[in-house]
Amino acid sequence: MPDAVKENAEELRGRSMLVKKTDVFPIECVVRGYLAGSGWKDYQRTGEVCGHKLPPGLSESGKLPEPIFTPATKAAQGHDENISEMEVVNIIGAEAAAELSARSLKLYQEASAYARSRGIIIADTKFEFGQDETGKIILIDEVLTPDSSRFWSVETYKPGGSQPSFDKQFVRDYLESLDWDKLPRR
Repeated sequence: MPDAVKENAEELRGRSMLVKKTDVFPIECVVRGYLAGSGWKDYQRTGEVCGHKLPPGLSESGKLPEPIFTPATKAAQGHDENISEMEVVNIIGAEAAAELSARSLKLYQEASAYARSRGIIIADTKFEFGQDETGKIILIDEVLTPDSSRFWSVETYKPGGSQPSFDKQFVRDYLESLDWDKLPRR
């Protein structure tokens, strides 16, 4: 922390953080270890998720053979849209795309192993990255929260349908049951 802040360290401990301004990559770095949500819908329609050809016969909430990087756009309005890794390359370049994919997969694998050892499945999650003034790529925004991840209990997990969750999925499930076009009303 800067010297001006250090003099108030005790009052700020646990209630503050040091942040940096970054140029945000316009990509949601989604990693899926299980087939749920929009990934499940895409798979049902095409047999693929974000350009990843998946084996036939997978079930909703089923564990994928290995985690996959399934990026999405960062929509200024409306919903983010799933895109292929080639589209990410077209948006931010091959080097940055490869770096974001590798970092996202590594973060997911480490977090997933940690959570599983404590009885939690991280079905999928998203990360966001930016570049600081020196060009260094850094992790930004929330990480592994109920708003950015899908969490299930190892104890109650049963593939073949929507899972009881520790995140906002129950709200999504309810909204899917409504006759609603998903457009805001004024």
